Formats: sequence, C-alpha cells, structure tokens
Amino acid sequence: MSNSWATIKEKSSPIALLSIRWIALNIGRKFARSILIPITAYYYIFAKQQRQASQKYLTRIFKRPAKWYETVIHIHTFAATILDRVYLLSGQFTKLKISFPEENLPKKYSKNGIGCLLLGSHIGSFEVLRSYAVQNSSLPIKILMDEDHSPMIMQVLNALNSDVASTLISLDGSPSGLLKVKEVIYSNSIVGLLGDRVVDNSSAKILQCNLLGESIDISSAPVMLAAALKVPVIVFFGIYLGGNRYKIHFDLLAEEIVLNRGSRQQDIQNWMQKYVDLLEQQIVAHPYNWFNFYNYWKSDNE
Repeated sequence: MSNSWATIKEKSSPIALLSIRWIALNIGRKFARSILIPITAYYYIFAKQQRQASQKYLTRIFKRPAKWYETVIHIHTFAATILDRVYLLSGQFTKLKISFPEENLPKKYSKNGIGCLLLGSHIGSFEVLRSYAVQNSSLPIKILMDEDHSPMIMQVLNALNSDVASTLISLDGSPSGLLKVKEVIYSNSIVGLLGDRVVDNSSAKILQCNLLGESIDISSAPVMLAAALKVPVIVFFGIYLGGNRYKIHFDLLAEEIVLNRGSRQQDIQNWMQKYVDLLEQQIVAHPYNWFNFYNYWKSDNE
C-alpha cells in the first residue's frame, strides 16, 4: 500500500487546469461548478483505478455494493474541493462559508507561546485552514507536503498566492526539512502534516492500525516527530458540507506524547490508532469527503 497512491498519474494537463482556473476567477464560481459535471463524467469513465478504488471504499463504508451514482458523487465532491482551492488561495473567502469551532486550538497554543503539530488527512480540504490561516486569522503555519505528487495541480494553484505557497516545507526526509520543522515549532508556530498515507522516502516504521474493521498500513512518523519535539498534537479536519460550505473541526490528540522506554513500540501503536479512530469518526459522518482514490486496504488488491 505504501507506494500504490504515489504511482497513480495525474489525469489532467496544464492547459486544462489553467483554463479552469481562469474560468473560476473571471467568469465565476457558479459557471465553474457547472464544468465539474463533465469533468466528473470524464474521470468516472476514464480513470479506472480511481473509480474502482472509490467503489471498493464506498462498498466498505455503506456495507453493501456501492451504486454507480454514489461513486459519481464521491468524485464530484473531490472536484468541488479542488475548485474551491482557487478561491481559498486567491483570498476570496466571501465566496465560501467557513465555520470554525468555538475554540481555535492551534491559535490558542500559538498565542500562549507554544508550537504544535497539526495532524490532518485526505479528508475534506486542508486548504481551508492553510489559506484562511495565512490571510484571515494570523495563524502562523507551515505545511509538510509531498510536492512531487500531483505536481501540475500544485504548480497551477500555488501560483495564485506566493504567501501560501511559501508555507510549504518539502516532505523529502532530508535533514534540512527536519531542521525547518524544528525552527517553526520553536518559534511558537504550527507545523501541519497529513498522516493517513505512507510516504516511500520516510524512515519511519510502518504500523498496522484498524480502520473500518480491517487493518491498514500507517506511518509512525507523526507520533515519533511529536514525541521528539515534545509539543501538543491537534488533529484537524476541513469538512466539505456541499455547496459553498465548509466546517473546520479540531481534536486534541495529546498535550504531549511520551514514549516510555519499556513500551515504546506499543505506545506509538496506541497513539496512531487513536488518530485512526478520529479518522473513522469523520469518514462515517462524511463518507464522500474521503479522498484516497487508491486501494487503501490490503484486501482491495485481492
């Protein structure tokens, strides 16, 4: 599973992406959303791997064979969040309704002089917080991200906002990347990363955790990083609610992760399972927000 998502190629082109970006910015969101219908149809018909992965996932979560239109909804939901990244990155927040919880946990820690790790996933949109934080809520944040996957989308979207693009720290496993993470944390800022995929160049161990009743591979990197930095870990979700509505949700995973010498591996396992349990809660509540379009469970390959 660790390399299956990384081998899936982008089914797009720079011209198509630039055209959609131009339409979104110059004609408007309503017309741009209408284009998502043929785009969704194209991916449903021609992106066989992604379509089959969606069907297997939806079958698992609905506990019955997925309907064809449910896979269409799933793909369309993903396309809608990609489109909205154009507005988030260009600072057009009035086009979207973003609801925050009463307590903004990352901002609370930062104001109190404490850096923290913000642990996200491929559920909904991480961009909701990243863009909003940079332009609207003065939340100092840097994102660890694999820039080699979906490079065309990354390039076209990040060109919209150099300030947001500059918040990226390349997830390449190099010492310089880890040093940047430490610098950000020790300056009382936030480092965000996605924890639900295994990165091939990571030196972290792979664990097996339980999600929706079956074992999955998950990286131990988030827990090991948090334990080394001795900082709070907050799990984040930017849930897409349909239309132009998003909901930001925070869960405090730990004030500080301590790995005991005698039970270190079990402690890591337990913390990552707690993270996966939080993922499952959101997946069950918002099934179409799950955007891992590849064979996530080992049995999916059978």
